[in-house]
Amino acid sequence: MDHYEENLSKTREQLLLEISSVRAEDFNRRLEQDKWSIAQVCHHLVIIDTLFAKAIVHGLKRMNPTNTEFVPIEFVADRSNKIQAPEMTEPSSEPFQVQQIIQMLHDSRKNFLDVLSKVEDRAILKTVAVTHPVLGHLPLDQWVELLYVHEQRHIEQIQELKARCVI
Repeated sequence: MDHYEENLSKTREQLLLEISSVRAEDFNRRLEQDKWSIAQVCHHLVIIDTLFAKAIVHGLKRMNPTNTEFVPIEFVADRSNKIQAPEMTEPSSEPFQVQQIIQMLHDSRKNFLDVLSKVEDRAILKTVAVTHPVLGHLPLDQWVELLYVHEQRHIEQIQELKARCVI
């Protein structure tokens, strides 16, 4: 297991731990009209897994060499930086069950890891880039890193939502 897979695994374990303790009545509760519920945050992460897997497959098919430097993606982890989710990544407003979301998270991550496992030489991920809707021209290795950095951001959001549900 390389550092990508280790970080993806640790982050996903933390996410599952956070949501496994959410009461069913709080899972779909929107505390503010323009904010997502915990279920919607999780559904957004399922969508992101799927789209990032597609971006990697697309990048490896097209093999557009990257002519960009390393893009600093750390700002994504800082929740004081407000980032509008692109429309294609917005979650459904339909209610979800906790177990249903856990299965969806499992399936989407398995699919992403399957895509990653088919990359025989991981060094190629540093040399090929695909345009990200927020960050621009992004090397594929940074797409993988962004997946767990982004998920960590949303784990913090879920922790805040859980704390507010208790009140």
